[in-house]
Amino acid sequence: MTEQQLSIVIGSDHAAYALKAKIKDYLVKRSIDVRDAGCHSEASVDYPDFGIKVATMVSTGKFEKGILMCGTGIGMSMVANKFPQVRAALCNGLFAAMMSRRHNNSNILVMGARVIGDILAMEIVKVWLETPFDGGRHQRRLEKFDRID
Repeated sequence: MTEQQLSIVIGSDHAAYALKAKIKDYLVKRSIDVRDAGCHSEASVDYPDFGIKVATMVSTGKFEKGILMCGTGIGMSMVANKFPQVRAALCNGLFAAMMSRRHNNSNILVMGARVIGDILAMEIVKVWLETPFDGGRHQRRLEKFDRID
């Protein structure tokens, strides 16, 4: 799937609202269709509400990929990985983003807005989108934990 055909669902809590807006703009400029699952302001919200929305859409196949953000990324990771067929990866660095795709075929990227800056976040998204899954022995490993669902 090329970037031009890709649709991504994105969500955050209030702590990551500003970063989500910047990531959303970055994706739109790359001709990627973006569905914003909220939140829609910096007013305090419960992060699980938005993690559940995004993870549900990826888990059910409505979207191939998603991006979630909260203050640290930890809470969103925990919520998203409760869903079948979701492989959410907390990536606050480029190497983690690359390896989450190459070896784990992550389908939800999670970042911590209070952990990383805007420029690094954009680079993480770029690497995550452009890195393919290696398959092979890694597919066999994914099948083992997908059976847990």
